[in-house]
Amino acid sequence: MALRTRALTLALAGLLPVHGALAAPLPSASPGRLSTTTTESLERSWQRLDAELRALDQLLPSEPEPVVRDVLSVPELPPNLIRANQPAAGPIQPAQTDPAPPLALPGAQQLQAGGIAGVSLEQALAIAFSNSAGLQAQREQVAASLATLQAAMGSYWPRITAFAGGGYERSRSITTSLAGNNTLGFGPNFDPPNGAFYVPEGGYATLTEGSATFEGGVQLDYALLDFARTPKVRAARATLAQQRNLYANQLRSLQLQVSEAYYQLQQSEQLVRVYDANLRNDLVILRDSLDLKQAGLVPRLDVLRRRAIQAADEESLIQAMADRAVARRQLAQLLNLPPEVTPSASDPIVVQPRWPLDLEASLLAAYRGNPELEAILATRSALAEQKQATAAALLPKLSLFANAGGNSNQTSLGNFEIGGGGCCGATALPLSSGNGWDWSVGLTFTWLLFDAGTTAAEARALSRREAAVAQQYAASRNDIRLRLERAFFNHEASLAKLSSARRGVAASLEAFRDVRLRYQSGLSSEVDLSITQDRLISSLVQRLNATVNVNVTYARLLRELLPMPRDPSQPLVPQLQLSGTAP
Repeated sequence: MALRTRALTLALAGLLPVHGALAAPLPSASPGRLSTTTTESLERSWQRLDAELRALDQLLPSEPEPVVRDVLSVPELPPNLIRANQPAAGPIQPAQTDPAPPLALPGAQQLQAGGIAGVSLEQALAIAFSNSAGLQAQREQVAASLATLQAAMGSYWPRITAFAGGGYERSRSITTSLAGNNTLGFGPNFDPPNGAFYVPEGGYATLTEGSATFEGGVQLDYALLDFARTPKVRAARATLAQQRNLYANQLRSLQLQVSEAYYQLQQSEQLVRVYDANLRNDLVILRDSLDLKQAGLVPRLDVLRRRAIQAADEESLIQAMADRAVARRQLAQLLNLPPEVTPSASDPIVVQPRWPLDLEASLLAAYRGNPELEAILATRSALAEQKQATAAALLPKLSLFANAGGNSNQTSLGNFEIGGGGCCGATALPLSSGNGWDWSVGLTFTWLLFDAGTTAAEARALSRREAAVAQQYAASRNDIRLRLERAFFNHEASLAKLSSARRGVAASLEAFRDVRLRYQSGLSSEVDLSITQDRLISSLVQRLNATVNVNVTYARLLRELLPMPRDPSQPLVPQLQLSGTAP
């Protein structure tokens, strides 16, 4: 119903077309008949419009009819938005920048809205360089690649191994004679019954034995000839260079992400100020409209129109506050701040200067020493060396080995018993020991003669991957040029648009002052005032957007040329501008 009433009001005010009925050519007739025909056509058009609006109202959810009484009242904003848009309590403190443990989840108390701290762009970059989880993971990758290189370098040295072992063993055995030995003809010592070595049938001996042994030694292995050793070391060194270049490129990307998030937060906070001032201005104009209506100078339609404009501006303010809350949390996520800390931009919006290099110089500087391209070249080099190491498996290998060691054992006999007849003249040692040592040296020669083409196929696969990386280099080279050219042209356009926007703001502000005075004097309509006010707000937003776009495009240009350290141990100093000479 409200939508239908509003549309009929606009139609009466001449702001909506009436379904072409008025635009159709009228038949020639007398003035009286012409007036009657026009009135009937207009009434039929209104009836069709009313029927269409009734059908549209049925498609919308039913709501109670709003009562327009206190037109100066402003509904309360959502408490959660107000809490998330509180001003900063002060600058951020070092204790507030410590990130949460990587494997910990925040608790309910930490997830509650905590303090809001002001952060400058340089502080934000320093915190991000220190706290970023992705950057820390890349630092670990660099350290792992360095350890892998150190392990590969160890293959140039011999491997010396010491070994030792010992143990104790105890056993008991029973030996039984199934036939006597007196029939063997070995002489009187085997004759019964008193032969020294005579054992009758059924004779037996029981023996309990314990033995303790120990051995130890040293072994040396050294590859004298290994064609895969040097390619493996070179591949590990290339992988380390790749990870270091990825670290430098990630620093560039992180600085761009933080800069864009910070500029977006500045833009969101400024938009809240613009829309808040616009809403306050709406209340002042609405009060003027009420005074003019009471004086009989303007119709009730002006008051209702101003109320509708105020409601629309309230929506813009609420959305701007939501955008600012989201922008704050987005920056907090990039900085990896504790869950209870929310950052706010403390730097005022300052326009970055014009980019100091022309397009050709920027492109040449972007290609020179670019870590993104250097990482791809390092990857290609690592694949080439891995291919050489794989192919070296088909070549001979010569190794030296040497070892030396000793051993010692001690044996004890106990519970020695002879039964079943015969004599007890057998010799038994109750305790004995033995010692020994040995050494050896030699060469090992190995040569793979046949593996069904497995090694050759692995080498071909690495060669294909190397060719694929070369194409990736070409694609990245083109992407870098496109990113830089897009940022360069948009930077130039943003500077030009900023100049135009400044002139537009000055003209719109002066026009708004004039039309407001004319409206208060009854010389201009509310429609002129609304259009001029919208033009002023649009000019302010355009100037803000142009200013932020200048800074964002400058940051994108800086991302392609900014020198960054490749060693994680080197200090990081945020750099927000480029000098006049190419790096």
